[in-house]
Amino acid sequence: MSEAVARIAAVVAADLEPPAEQLDPARWAQPFVWRDPADIPPRRWLYKPHLIRGFVSLTVSPGGVGKSTLTLCEALALASGRSLLGVPPSERTRVWCWNGEDPAEEIERRIQAAMMHHQLRPTDLEGWLFTGSGRDADLVIAEQDRFGISIAAPVVDALIAFITEHRIGAVVIDPFVSSHRVAENDNGAIDRVVKTWARVANATGCAVELVHHTRKTGGAEVSVEDGRGASALLAAARHARTLRTMNEQEADSLGVERSDRQAYVRIDGGKANLSPPASGAVWFRLANVHLPNGDYVQAASHWTPPDPFEGVTPADLLRVQEVIKAGRGEDAEGWRANVQTGDAWVGHAIGQALGLEVGRPREAARARELLRTWLASGALVKVERSINAKGKAAPFVEVGRWAEL
Repeated sequence: MSEAVARIAAVVAADLEPPAEQLDPARWAQPFVWRDPADIPPRRWLYKPHLIRGFVSLTVSPGGVGKSTLTLCEALALASGRSLLGVPPSERTRVWCWNGEDPAEEIERRIQAAMMHHQLRPTDLEGWLFTGSGRDADLVIAEQDRFGISIAAPVVDALIAFITEHRIGAVVIDPFVSSHRVAENDNGAIDRVVKTWARVANATGCAVELVHHTRKTGGAEVSVEDGRGASALLAAARHARTLRTMNEQEADSLGVERSDRQAYVRIDGGKANLSPPASGAVWFRLANVHLPNGDYVQAASHWTPPDPFEGVTPADLLRVQEVIKAGRGEDAEGWRANVQTGDAWVGHAIGQALGLEVGRPREAARARELLRTWLASGALVKVERSINAKGKAAPFVEVGRWAEL
């Protein structure tokens, strides 16, 4: 028997006949012993609700949206202990960012851009941030050939030793596909890879962030199920989130110029059909930072949608009510609730009272939000009125409870 065949036979035999200690049922099942729930250690969150010690988390999005920019900024937040994107880290911890695609200099540019944008000093990160590039050294924990899947045990052991030695609390692998050489669509293979990363997280007590691309969605909204390849990756993640750029409807409702919407990125956890409306979603903005060397590099910046009621007072509401009460003239039928009724839409009354140009999408969106809130509060009310001789009815808006100054 040749040496190669003998080696393959040894590998197969090892898989089929694991060491006796691995066959001890006591390793698989233990009697449940009750203890006071107050004595159970709480989950060790690093960056709620996404990163938690001992678990794998997943960030999924199409290419070019801002995955690397976001995860790098979050890493700097953890390393500095500062809230850079509106999320205060639960603790300050050392972070290791490994990028399998970009050269070390590009990683450095992104770090410098984020530091400049968030006014971080070198001393804020010294000793707390580690980086690595796949251009300089591969980081492959599993391979697959015609004989099966093999986990690179020496690599995994070295990872665990390095993370433990340097007391690293969070590891970012960007992208996940660069950390293995197995078929992306093979559920069994991907399950072994991601669970190996989970073993690293469990053995070291660190949080592992895997950054992943989506499959082509044909322009449809992205959900975590759209991650490229096998579903085992999503199944093994403790928390998964998606990123996507702002669409035109969201830009209109949030007061963002449509030409600028690509700079605004939405973060959703879980399935897209369970996501909050645009005004309640989590967003960040891609800011262009001019480095002293002449390069322009993007950095993630905290962004919250504008409040449609900012600067609006009870006196403003009273003016709106007075315009609505006055009607649209002697021959007009009143202010209509439907936005598609042209000049009769009540949004024009709101714009007239508050100086809004409701012909512009962002101003019309603000008028709609104000109307929705005032209808809910009872300051304005909808009433059905006949609009023709046949008795066809349509909703109109009238004054409800008058504003008190």
